[in-house]
Amino acid sequence: MGDELQRARVERALAEEMAARGDPHAATVADVVARAGVSRRTFYELYPDREACFLAALESGLRLAADEMYTAYARQARWQDGVRAALAELLGLLDREPALGRLCVVYALGGGARVLRRRMEAIEVLCEFVDRGRLEGYARSEPPEVAAEGVVGAVLAVIHTRLVVAPSEQSQPLTELLGPLMNLILLPYMGAAKAGRELTRQAPRPTAVQAGRGEALGRDGAGMRVTYRTARVLRAIGERPGASNREVADQAGIVDQGQISRLLSRLESLALVANKGVGLGGSATRGTANAWVLTPRGEQVQRGVQPQARPASRPARG
Repeated sequence: MGDELQRARVERALAEEMAARGDPHAATVADVVARAGVSRRTFYELYPDREACFLAALESGLRLAADEMYTAYARQARWQDGVRAALAELLGLLDREPALGRLCVVYALGGGARVLRRRMEAIEVLCEFVDRGRLEGYARSEPPEVAAEGVVGAVLAVIHTRLVVAPSEQSQPLTELLGPLMNLILLPYMGAAKAGRELTRQAPRPTAVQAGRGEALGRDGAGMRVTYRTARVLRAIGERPGASNREVADQAGIVDQGQISRLLSRLESLALVANKGVGLGGSATRGTANAWVLTPRGEQVQRGVQPQARPASRPARG
């Protein structure tokens, strides 16, 4: 197994251990390597310490969220619709990936200096997009720049409160918060009347491709939506069985090799793909190229999805 695939498994295991224990500090390296199925030596070959693993897992989650949110945002012509579409993607992602969501939103607050700094950088990006609402000019008076910080902080506080509740005790999915949170976001920029309409608007259709007619995929009922990128990867493997990570990435149009490795690991854990590039005895050896093929389940899903076209370029925004 390549280092990137091992990293993906270890980082997912860290998120799952934190979620299972409800405490970021209670998940030890021993717990993580046991869940990931790797040795302690392998862990320290990949990360200098537990904090570095925490930071890497946070980075993976933020990258995934940013990609889905920006794709949804960029498809809309108006700021209001873009923010709504992006928020819908975020809430859907948190429903699908509760352990990763808790790591990014809840447990990152208990991280070290590097984790906290990366969290603040992500919040600053969110504030920049929300602050574009001042250009809409619907409010009687333009809100101050700090309003975006207040809005983002309030939204994250609501999500944080929902995520700290055990999944079995949650009364509704996070996607049900779309209207109320949009009302909160729009209020300082567009006034009470326009903000109030968000409470009754129909939820937007997800931009990601669904498996069949919305079939839920996943391990232990966690669920996974087949996104545009996932569909491209499945199709690439279906067209070129035995392809390596790089060949799959080239065929699917993915530049980041770390990203393709994490995605392949995730698909492998969901029993959609299998790696036939292994050494004697059925275990991967260093220097052995990965060779990916679809499982019967993966073939079924691949036949049921068709990748959608992505936006060609970023729209000009103020």
